[in-house]
Amino acid sequence: MNWDDALAFYDKLVATNSKFERLGKTMPYTAANTYMFSLLNKDGEIGIRLSKESGESFMKKYDTTRYKSYGAFMHGYVLIPEELYDDMDLLASILEESYQYVMSLEPQKRKK
Repeated sequence: MNWDDALAFYDKLVATNSKFERLGKTMPYTAANTYMFSLLNKDGEIGIRLSKESGESFMKKYDTTRYKSYGAFMHGYVLIPEELYDDMDLLASILEESYQYVMSLEPQKRKK
């Protein structure tokens, strides 16, 4: 999938829930409660942040890996396989789970 198609798909996914809005111009992402919870990397791959248990279960169930962006693995993120792109309801529920997860975390303190 080329970058423009990946961005259009990511925007469509984010738009499934009125609580979310896509942020970022060069690195599209979603954030809540001081945490990013999804992003689109320069390769057009979607990563979603999940709890450790949910992430491990997701990777096993969908035969995927940890998410990598700009050459580094993103802690707590899973790579969304393109095979799942046909199931927008599933992806929307995973994104909602991710949102609920970051909302359950203690907000990060800003550095002075």
